[in-house]
Amino acid sequence: MLKGKTVVLGITGSIAAYKMAGVAHTLKKMGADVHVIMTKNALNFINPITFETLTSNKCLVDTFDRNFEFNVEHVSLAKKADIFMVAPASANVIGKIASGICDDMLTTTLFAFKGIKIIAPAMNTNMYDNPILQDNLKKLKGYGYEIIEPASGLLACDDIGRGKLPDEEILVNRILYHIAFPHDLEGKNILITAGPTQEAIDPVRFITNHSTGKMGYAIANNAYLRGANVYLVSGPVNVKAIDGINIIPVKSAEDMFKAVEANYKNMDYIIMSAAVADYTPESVAAQKIKKSDDDMKIALSRTKDILGFVGANKTTQKLVGFSMETENMLENSQKKLLKKNADMICANSLSSKGTGFGVDTNQITFITKDKIEVSDLISKSELAKIILDKVKEL
Repeated sequence: MLKGKTVVLGITGSIAAYKMAGVAHTLKKMGADVHVIMTKNALNFINPITFETLTSNKCLVDTFDRNFEFNVEHVSLAKKADIFMVAPASANVIGKIASGICDDMLTTTLFAFKGIKIIAPAMNTNMYDNPILQDNLKKLKGYGYEIIEPASGLLACDDIGRGKLPDEEILVNRILYHIAFPHDLEGKNILITAGPTQEAIDPVRFITNHSTGKMGYAIANNAYLRGANVYLVSGPVNVKAIDGINIIPVKSAEDMFKAVEANYKNMDYIIMSAAVADYTPESVAAQKIKKSDDDMKIALSRTKDILGFVGANKTTQKLVGFSMETENMLENSQKKLLKKNADMICANSLSSKGTGFGVDTNQITFITKDKIEVSDLISKSELAKIILDKVKEL
């Protein structure tokens, strides 16, 4: 995902420095060329050998270190980098950056860097709330720096409040947002449904399906990384979305219908990947229910045709539906495309190996009115990019 990208991590004197080993390792696995610059105070919290082992690059500390190739190191690295993140950023280093002080390798390199600069403060809550520190952060924002708000909780000093370095995943995702993909969906509003729904039979029991939401969440994450404003209507799942995605949690199909109804008009693209079966009274699924189970029949009869509703009422929006079949996949999906007035159907078969619920791979047959294309069996994260590429072409 980050092949050909260069990331510089600046690490300052904070107990949270240990978290950056995981960040460096994750970025390296994604293909990035990762370089770490540490302040001398940071050496008290983590050994530079850790970062050298994880990144396969020399960890820089001393501006006047003679043990490197003949170039002006801080200038050459600043020219090479695509993004520079200072995390954890101490109050001392934030103050120096805001004042234009360049007295070590980290501040000197950052001062020479013209690209995307991110600051992630980490310190005692009273230090973070100090008006001087807050003024320095405002000053940096004015110069185009992105500031990641610290998390709240129990700090290393046993105080409780703001000041914790955010989780590694949040830091990595901010880097991905800026350099993983071109922002070709900038300014687009995308509504995505994902996961299962739960239809209550009585106060104790409910009917659901095996959907994990992995495909829908992969689409949402990819859309967000490409600059879109993402609204994710999600049934109950155990999958994480990138921080910044607007999540609308729902349980029943009725909840999902209301959430879609309230939001679809303002969207450019609507992608219905949720596994909501059609249990309207006239549907085939409803006819298969045992007549003796009246409670179940009543519960399922409450579900609504969400895809059909949007298809009948959309104006300029592009609508994409999903079709999961056990037989006659192509024929059933083509009928669904026309009946629901969708612009594209993403069809897959439960009978195919490596596809369906709960797995990390999938294979999609893309169906439009004039074309049928079949993807390879690939990871859902890779497939999410292809799906959005197809959506853009509609």
